[in-house]
Amino acid sequence: MDVSDVKAGKCPVMHGGNTALNSSVMSWWPNALNLDILHQHDTKTNPMGKNFNYREELKKLDVEALKQDVRALMTDSQEWWPADWGSYVGMFARVAWHAAGSYRLADGRGGAGTGNQRFAPLNSWPDNVNTDKGRRLLWPIKKKYGNKISWADLIVLSGTIAYEVAGLKTFGFAFGREDIWAPEIDTYWGAEKEWLAPSDGRYGDVGAPATLENPLAAVQMGLIYVNPEGVNGKSDPLATAAQMRETFARMAMNDEETVALTAGGHTVGKCHGNGLASDLSPNPEAAGPEYQGLGWLNMHGRGIGRNTVVSGLEGAWTTHPTKWDNGYFKMLFEHEWHHVKSPAGGNQWEPISIADQDKPVDVEDPSIRVNPMMTDADMALRVDPIYREISLRFKDDQDYFSEVFARAWFKLTHRDMGPKTRYIGPDVPSDELVWQDPVPAGNTSYDVAAVKAKIAASGLSNADLIATAWDSARTFRGSDMRGGANGARIRLAPQKDWEGNEPARLARVLSVLEPIAAQTGASIADVIVIGGNYGVEQAAKAAGFDIAVPFSPGRGDSSDAQTDAESFNVLEPLADGYRNWLKQDYVVSPEELLLDRTQLMGLTASEMTVLVGGMRVLGANHGGKKHGVFTAREGALTPDFFVNLTDMANTWKPLHDGTYEIVDRKTGAVKWTATRVDLVFGSNSILRSYAEVYAQDDNAQKFVSDFVAAWTKVMNADRYDLLS
Repeated sequence: MDVSDVKAGKCPVMHGGNTALNSSVMSWWPNALNLDILHQHDTKTNPMGKNFNYREELKKLDVEALKQDVRALMTDSQEWWPADWGSYVGMFARVAWHAAGSYRLADGRGGAGTGNQRFAPLNSWPDNVNTDKGRRLLWPIKKKYGNKISWADLIVLSGTIAYEVAGLKTFGFAFGREDIWAPEIDTYWGAEKEWLAPSDGRYGDVGAPATLENPLAAVQMGLIYVNPEGVNGKSDPLATAAQMRETFARMAMNDEETVALTAGGHTVGKCHGNGLASDLSPNPEAAGPEYQGLGWLNMHGRGIGRNTVVSGLEGAWTTHPTKWDNGYFKMLFEHEWHHVKSPAGGNQWEPISIADQDKPVDVEDPSIRVNPMMTDADMALRVDPIYREISLRFKDDQDYFSEVFARAWFKLTHRDMGPKTRYIGPDVPSDELVWQDPVPAGNTSYDVAAVKAKIAASGLSNADLIATAWDSARTFRGSDMRGGANGARIRLAPQKDWEGNEPARLARVLSVLEPIAAQTGASIADVIVIGGNYGVEQAAKAAGFDIAVPFSPGRGDSSDAQTDAESFNVLEPLADGYRNWLKQDYVVSPEELLLDRTQLMGLTASEMTVLVGGMRVLGANHGGKKHGVFTAREGALTPDFFVNLTDMANTWKPLHDGTYEIVDRKTGAVKWTATRVDLVFGSNSILRSYAEVYAQDDNAQKFVSDFVAAWTKVMNADRYDLLS
């Protein structure tokens, strides 16, 4: 830059040079493979340091003192953000609800388990208006207890205690959610470029809710569930009911849970729409530094109490909005309703006729009575035949409603925590719930060497053993801590019949391994992993390296009764780049599917690289296919995949079926065949840099060591019992 530019007052810094999208690699080459999802939550983003252990910090927490402080907060109004009716019960129920409500079953992403609500885009979603105030109200408590309580745990605890303060007997609560320190960029929230864009773009047919794009669950960008004003903002309770059923099912809830959560969520608190959204300041992520992370402040009025603007709808659902009762159902069914506009212009329903004593009081002046309201989602419970039947049962049986809601709330707020072994605290329920994917404790006192000896004499090939162990473990997803080798659910429906698990081969292998488990006292889950480890050890020996694969016994075997087969269907792999398998062609490329699975499994880009290269030479491809097996020593754990991929004596030719030939540059002879997943490790500049490390003449030992480390990480991904 010319010095005259500075003298003339021009800024010497490239504007947005480190942050603007138009300066990124992906903006220049949008079709390049973006590895960012494998690099998120790097240790560099974590201020706590590598030695911080949240589970150990939790042992120091005075749980009762914390709970008492949160209870006090519910009615301890602060001047800067006064509470409706002098209570924050509705606010904190909503903050926790909207943190947990982003969970979706298809990929396990979203949910309250990481404290992700603190970051964009969730902190600035239109549906999350004023949740920033709730988190800021919690700050003095977070500050007081510091490292002993995560934001993720505190947010969920605040909502649970809110319901207790309202009068609900809750089902329980577990600590154990660890905070992240940057947004979850791996989560796809939709392709829309504007908030609350019409939902048509994410449906094949907006009138057919089942056509909602996977893995999405919410009906519009920036919403948690459905549009409370109706489909695309047009009131139609029956159509809204259809969307609710699909959306809640994608969030792991059945019809009864859907009704309970909708009604229970609307039993406390109110909607705020007594003004115009245009009067609000920008959302937190867009607001200037003077807002200090707060958004949606009313710039043309008090913006609190009866003048608060949030959703654009206005009013409470019940007569006593800070009390847990079944007044919601009485209000819904004992009045007739008509469609009206809120002061902010939103679509809502109000009773045609209602006695004064049945109206809720004004949030600031108890001498004033105001009309209650219902949304389209509420009216859906009245008009949908199935929802109506459930609602009427709840109306007539308050205890049953309370029990179902308490369990559904616990499920909503704990669904992404994984099995009970991850739960911490004095209020963990003793019940074993099927959605927690229970696994019985496994035996640890058997002779591992004896098991390995029987496997060695079984006649099973190393490739069979490796593929079976991999298929058992690869279902793990760190998004909601489901799947994995523990439980040996690969032998149960639906997993035993998944195409990606090669059912015939799997049945043959299990018929050999199951008797070994019975003879030795080991679990089938352990035997499967021991078999895979043995196969890797033998392959390393064939490559000239004598190495022991680490093993920790103690996995258990789950039963059919402990397995929610329907919810496990979402874990079925549609592709596995590690075994070079694709169920069918998809809009998303095979290499992008590989990245998605890698991220869910909690692996890094370098771990992905060494595992793919190793699995190819081990002969572990699905169906025994030879694509990517760049070696003359198949079955030996060599770095040949990388050596031959980067060998410039070769050239690469695409074929009409989407595969490739590796051709000798001089003779024209075809040496090997490959898929896109194979060749991306040579074509992508980042992945090639990893591949070149393993192709070096001096790194054969490193390759074997790194493969074993990554393999062990996959096998132990769900061993929460090994956590300190």
